Amino acid sequence: MAEVVKMPRLSDTMEEGTVAKWHKKVGDKVSEGDLLAEIETDKATMDFESFQEGVLLHIGVEEGDTVEVDALLAVLGEKDEDISDLLEGGDDDSGSPKKEQKEDKEEDPSEEEDDKDKDKDKEEDQDTEKEGKDDEDGEEDKDDKEDENKKPSKGADHSDQRLKASPLAKKLAEEKGIDINEVEGSGEGGRIVKRDIDNYQPAAKAQTPAMTSAFGEEGHEDVKVSQMRKTIAKRLAESKYSAPHFYLTIDMDMENAMQARKSINEISETKVSFNDLVVKASAVALQKHPSVNAAWMDNKIRQFKHVHIGVAVAVDEGLMVPVVRHANIKGLNAINAEIKKMAEQARSKKLAVEDMEGGTFAISNLGMFGIEEFTAIINPPNSCILAVGTIREEPVVKNGQIVVGHRMKVTLSCDHRVVDGATGAAFLQTLKGMIENPAAMLI
Repeated sequence: MAEVVKMPRLSDTMEEGTVAKWHKKVGDKVSEGDLLAEIETDKATMDFESFQEGVLLHIGVEEGDTVEVDALLAVLGEKDEDISDLLEGGDDDSGSPKKEQKEDKEEDPSEEEDDKDKDKDKEEDQDTEKEGKDDEDGEEDKDDKEDENKKPSKGADHSDQRLKASPLAKKLAEEKGIDINEVEGSGEGGRIVKRDIDNYQPAAKAQTPAMTSAFGEEGHEDVKVSQMRKTIAKRLAESKYSAPHFYLTIDMDMENAMQARKSINEISETKVSFNDLVVKASAVALQKHPSVNAAWMDNKIRQFKHVHIGVAVAVDEGLMVPVVRHANIKGLNAINAEIKKMAEQARSKKLAVEDMEGGTFAISNLGMFGIEEFTAIINPPNSCILAVGTIREEPVVKNGQIVVGHRMKVTLSCDHRVVDGATGAAFLQTLKGMIENPAAMLI
């Protein structure tokens, strides 16, 4: 007997999923454990293995399309098995179309009233027509105006008529942002029902032709938003407007850090970066300032004994934050190797969900792009994030002499519900001491 494969919930925050790639096509045999598809969630693109076996009879979501969790993803069954009833049943677990039709009828008790309203409208139209005949002796311009008002407006279609749709279909269309007037009904008499909304595919719209002026062409292109981008936008907006941010910036002398990095790379096969130094120094500093290594939990502040550093990695869809666990007790080589590995997995969309969970502090580094200073939005549930700028060469005064120096600015974004100004400043002082004297990380 045919079985429905539903869109799985691959993370605890996942509400929708996008099919990035199908590894099977209709007609292929599927065994339990076979890789069926790649699903893009709000956090990563993950492999989805089949829990059933059979022949792939139907694909309900094409590559690139997005549906809600538990929506029909595919149907497996025996070769040449009739699954028409199952498909008409939509998201009903039993696959029975009868249940849905019954629900539609139960949910639309006003259908009889709609018919009465139609009769009433018809009578009103007849009355209006009669009145128009009685006014033949009226002024000609008044008649013309009435005639013009009786004409259907340009572009009027079935949206100007009484729409036949079940309340459930109307509700779903509103939730999904679908113009229900563009949906073709498959119910009795062209009535729009739930399955029509679930299966609706917007027609391709012609692109607006580019306008040419003396200064060049004008136009635009709408880019589809991925699930990851939607989640990033939602979480950062919540963070910015729920957590009262304030910012602390400090300038560091990088001479000793540059010399330390050079010495390490001369004797080590792994070439550590300045970002590795910042991650290690931050982790050690957080041990000394547990009030910064904390999170707001509504009615309490949770201070963590472990130090897990989230490192922001830029990908095409936005920003991912893989976590280096226990960074305070790991060496620079281990930190470097872990960050490189997770950054590659993030860019290839192979980063596991668990690799992005559990961070207690975050670091965002734009120094490689030449950015001298910036502020970052806190990555919840963390209470702080450190924004790292580039190392710049500039004249500095040392021992009364102007010499060439190397400086770097970092900015700490703090959640004022957890971290006060003096607390954040004390942490930055400790961090500055470790960066300017790298040996302090070992004490």
